[in-house]
Formats: sequence, C-alpha cells, structure tokens
Amino acid sequence: MFVAIITAELQIPMAQSLKDKRSIIKRLTDKCKNKFNVAVAEVGNKDLWKNSELGLVTIAGDRRYLEKVTNKIIKFIEDFPGVYLYNYTIDYY
Repeated sequence: MFVAIITAELQIPMAQSLKDKRSIIKRLTDKCKNKFNVAVAEVGNKDLWKNSELGLVTIAGDRRYLEKVTNKIIKFIEDFPGVYLYNYTIDYY
C-alpha cells in the first residue's frame, strides 16, 4: 500500500475577498475529489484573500499508478482557471 501527500501553494489573483477565494477553492476541491477520488483540505493561508495552501491525499496499491495520478492532479490544478500553482511538494509513503 502506498500513500501520496500533495501540498499545493496557490495564488488566486482574481479574488477580491475571502468569499471570492473560498468560492474558487471550493470549485477546485470539489472537482479534484470527484475526478481523482482524493481527500482535499485547505491547510494554510485560510485568512488571506489571494493565497491558499491545499493538502491532497490519495492511496493506491501500486507506486507507479500513484505517481501517474499525482502528476495528473498537479496538471489539473495548473490548468484550473483562476488559480496559479506556484509551489508544490509530493511525498510518497
């Protein structure tokens, strides 16, 4: 059994309030959950309008499969409208 933990640091340049930011983050987290079957939570920068830190976790029986999924997740976040991914880490256990 293998576990991947992704920490993604995001900028949300179009957000003008916490409500705007939370709306964008909610859409992103919901789509990640539905598309990739991962657990997602905002783990940092909760009170900043233009920044967010997300934690995503997934589990699989095959390390190569897990690496493919995490790469797809990162690509999905990079391409998500209204969000700029400026840093991320992936830890495998």
